[in-house]
Amino acid sequence: MSGWILAIDQGTTSTRAIVFNDEFTCIGQGQKEIPQHFPHPGWVEHDPEVLFQSVLDTCREAIVKSGRAAGDISAIGITNQRETTVVWNRKTGKPVYNAIVWQDRRTSDACAQLKAQGLEPTFSAKTGLLLDPYFSGTKISWILENVDGARAQAEAGELLFGTVDSWIIWRLTGGLAHVTDATNASRTLIYNIAENEWDEELLEILRIPHSMLPQVKDCASEFGFVDAQHFGAPLPILGVAGDQQAATVGQACFKPGMVKSTYGTGCFALQNTGAELVKSENRLLSTIAYRLNGETTYALEGSIFMAGAAVQWLRDGLGIIESAPQAEELAKQADPEASVYMVPAFVGLGAPYWDPEAQGAIFGLTRSSGPAEIAKATLESVGYQTFDLMRSKASDSGYHFSSYSVLRVDGGMTASDWTMQFLADILGASVDRPQVLETTALGAAWLAGSFAGVWPDMAEFSRRWRLQQRFEPQMNEVERRQKLAGWEKAVERTRS
Repeated sequence: MSGWILAIDQGTTSTRAIVFNDEFTCIGQGQKEIPQHFPHPGWVEHDPEVLFQSVLDTCREAIVKSGRAAGDISAIGITNQRETTVVWNRKTGKPVYNAIVWQDRRTSDACAQLKAQGLEPTFSAKTGLLLDPYFSGTKISWILENVDGARAQAEAGELLFGTVDSWIIWRLTGGLAHVTDATNASRTLIYNIAENEWDEELLEILRIPHSMLPQVKDCASEFGFVDAQHFGAPLPILGVAGDQQAATVGQACFKPGMVKSTYGTGCFALQNTGAELVKSENRLLSTIAYRLNGETTYALEGSIFMAGAAVQWLRDGLGIIESAPQAEELAKQADPEASVYMVPAFVGLGAPYWDPEAQGAIFGLTRSSGPAEIAKATLESVGYQTFDLMRSKASDSGYHFSSYSVLRVDGGMTASDWTMQFLADILGASVDRPQVLETTALGAAWLAGSFAGVWPDMAEFSRRWRLQQRFEPQMNEVERRQKLAGWEKAVERTRS
């Protein structure tokens, strides 16, 4: 068998497919943007058929560009936007509704009602999650209650639920495999992460029939074979993980205490806690980092809903930039004496606040404020939000995040040296950017390649992780504290 692995990375705004060789180098890539639909304020949807077609298109493009035949590829690894919910008919294969995206807030009232009934401790104890519209459970319930005939069909065993990985696999295998992995299951609000099984009590509370649910497998396992009609060969799917967990693997954060932060549409920081399921006292999430050979490794996660998406708003909402790199150029031109803060609560605030009612705001504007100051404040907001997460993680995990700690970063925003330097400054910690920035796809590829026996084991993979650049903190402590105090005031005013 060859060491060539096809990684599918189905994200919120685009789908990528990458063919890696056994040196972990990209030898062929395809990418396609995904249109988002906003039928009402706070609602975010995708067309499931468009998602699947984007997978086919990008995989075919990547294979062609690699110069290899599909039959030369040893395995496929899949990583995906998590929590996004698809419900489809078991017989026809047709979705009964659009995919409800993780950013969608339509179930805020449902979550509030469950909280009012005193049920959040029950959900949190079993799933490690909070009652928030972010997660899949209340999205499934919404579809069953609001789509004509869906409730009756589900109770008759005619409907299937899946996160995006399940939907893609079901379609790729011609409906032969209805499966998911432990990391994606852990984000649904109905999976008991201590027992590693779907939780009957939570299913009953949310009125979700068990028959809808996929089989849960280890992250490296046999998930099925792609129908040969799609790529020209019946390729095995051997690795699956949600995007943030896949990035944790791709960053080789295999030791307890190691932290990675991915800056894409949102920002998601995961800290490996090993075999210990740490319960957060600071409203962070306890989640499954990965499950291999039946053994579960846990993590603490902090979720920021708007990172790269805030830069997109500068482009699409305000129209002050034409492309993301221009935000950095504008930020460099900003008045260094200005104290402008942007709190990007466009879809509420994530960890550690979990305030779905918060709305975005800009503070500190003066007559001299302009596009440069707003761009700078937008980039800085990512650093401030990351600080909030790291402070909470240190308190929860007992791993002190001091000036000697290191944060491994990846994702599109990490290409900005200015943003990464501010991140190091505001954290008071080293920030490491790897040589391979596509760590999410790389993590999925390693899961598949290692299971196929054509990529190295965990220890060797960790040894071969390579640093591209380290950013060291340069800001003096007085300035750092002043900036953080201003941020805290801005968040407080946004929430109130």
